[in-house]
Amino acid sequence: MGKIKVTHDVDGIKGVCIIEPAVYGDERGYFTETYNKQDLLAEGIDLDFVQDNQSASKKGVLRGLHYQINYPQDKLVRVINGEVFDVCVDLRPGSETFGKWTGIRLSAENKKQFLVPKGFAHGFLVLSDYAEFCYKVTDFYHPNDEGGIRFNDPDINVAWPYPEGMTEADLILSDKDKVQKSYKEFLKEQ
Repeated sequence: MGKIKVTHDVDGIKGVCIIEPAVYGDERGYFTETYNKQDLLAEGIDLDFVQDNQSASKKGVLRGLHYQINYPQDKLVRVINGEVFDVCVDLRPGSETFGKWTGIRLSAENKKQFLVPKGFAHGFLVLSDYAEFCYKVTDFYHPNDEGGIRFNDPDINVAWPYPEGMTEADLILSDKDKVQKSYKEFLKEQ
């Protein structure tokens, strides 16, 4: 059992991976291993996850773009109900792809997982009526350690695929995500 397919360095961004677990199905349903440390090690991914998180959101909710300041986390994310567009932005100092983003549709149907390394801003937009989002992280949550960049910053220019019938003005954001700093403001702080 097990065995995964890993696409390394998605869109040329080192460390970002798409992980597709093997799914075994029959008339009863399916079985899949959602996490197997040995399979990841065989693919050169050696991470120590310490916490699992889960959120639920309705259509049009956009969470992000968030990053950790002093306690960065690797994240292994997946969707267990519905569909989201998941995005990460490279904020690693000295990286050849600094400021570049990549994204992927994650859904309960495709069962893909997205590995977002330390040093990235991360966010997602719910495309289905409802979505449950799960992620493993390599450091514990520190309440006062989160930074953010505007989801619609023109210098990053994420191509968010808005849910059918919705525009940017219809998106549902937290109060803090409505006032996140710009990418230029982020750069001035570095």
